[in-house]
Amino acid sequence: MTFSHSQKGLSLLSWMVVLAVVAFIASTAFKVIPHYLDNLSMEKIIASVETDQAADIRTVGDFYRHVSKGMQVNNIRDLDMDKALTVRVENNQFHARLKYEKREPLIDSLDLVVHFDKEFRVRIP
Repeated sequence: MTFSHSQKGLSLLSWMVVLAVVAFIASTAFKVIPHYLDNLSMEKIIASVETDQAADIRTVGDFYRHVSKGMQVNNIRDLDMDKALTVRVENNQFHARLKYEKREPLIDSLDLVVHFDKEFRVRIP
């Protein structure tokens, strides 16, 4: 009964399957993570409207200019701010909604889709 002692580890085929699965997961992560980082940056830019005293943001146009500058600083180029961000003023607050989706091709006709939708209430400083 020395048969069980002679088998140790995975076979070459098993290692190749494991490697293929890890490569697929890594490829997917490398395509999706930048979109989440861009969204996190957008959320921080919008939230900074309230705390940035030097910007003196009072109108919707000022709000859009502030976000546009933040997008340039953070190198967010593949997002159309006019379609993704809507801002209105109510009760001395900006009501901003950041809603967009991004698609990344995965395999042939399969795409990865990430959808972002968040509302912000930012006091006018």
